[in-house]
Amino acid sequence: MQLSIEQTRWLLKVLQPEKTLGSLPGAAHLSEAVRAALIGLPADVYATEQARMLESAKRAASELASEADVAAMLDRLPVKQGTRVVVFGDSHTSDPQSWAVILKALLAPRGVSVAIDAVPGDTTTHGLIRIGPIVSQQPDWVVFMIGTNDARTQGPNPTKTLVDQQESARNLYELHQRVTRETQARCLWLTPPAVNEERVASHWGLSRFGVRFRNEHVARVAAAVRDIGAPTIDLFSMLGAPPAPELLSDDGLHLAPAGQKRLAFEVIRGWSEVS
Repeated sequence: MQLSIEQTRWLLKVLQPEKTLGSLPGAAHLSEAVRAALIGLPADVYATEQARMLESAKRAASELASEADVAAMLDRLPVKQGTRVVVFGDSHTSDPQSWAVILKALLAPRGVSVAIDAVPGDTTTHGLIRIGPIVSQQPDWVVFMIGTNDARTQGPNPTKTLVDQQESARNLYELHQRVTRETQARCLWLTPPAVNEERVASHWGLSRFGVRFRNEHVARVAAAVRDIGAPTIDLFSMLGAPPAPELLSDDGLHLAPAGQKRLAFEVIRGWSEVS
């Protein structure tokens, strides 16, 4: 099957073998050619598109940094030179041109390190497994954006989400407790944004696997994040339900470059208001 450029770019967003196979000892050392082969792409196409997406994130960071109001917000962030930040999430964050990559580029000149720990498809249950190594790093801040996949359903007539609403709330609280009890780090939470339900249901890739999302389920996860009581940036409310078309990719689930840039802006703005 010959993939279009849009299909190729979608695969690179959602299939990242070096992250989904992260528990295997050799996963971090998978060559670019092997990663390309695992998701069915020619090595040259993989390399070209990866470079293009990384350049897109750098360009977005440069554009944001040139805005006076953004520069002022960056000055107000509760970080300083030497601060270590870990961003923890799923495919919204693991995207090669994600808001976290943009944030990393913005903070690097200020001497603030940003490590991105994000795995496509992960639920909060997976997050409980992955949080241990984050705790052991003893970071200064952990920025969480996880829970979208808890709201995922499978098949045309599902009877449950992947993770039950009450279990999601317990998992989110446990993630927060692990960090606050076992480290000196502060936590910043981002609620999952809404989706475009119709575009999700009709997308060539998501529909192949029977993936569905309903915003009423995503809203429950967002409410559970807000209920933690920690500093929170409510993307579900800010971006709308569904978000504006230009903020979403064709699948109605993942963020387009414009959406990632907007998300980075909202994170900077919200974080700058945390005392």
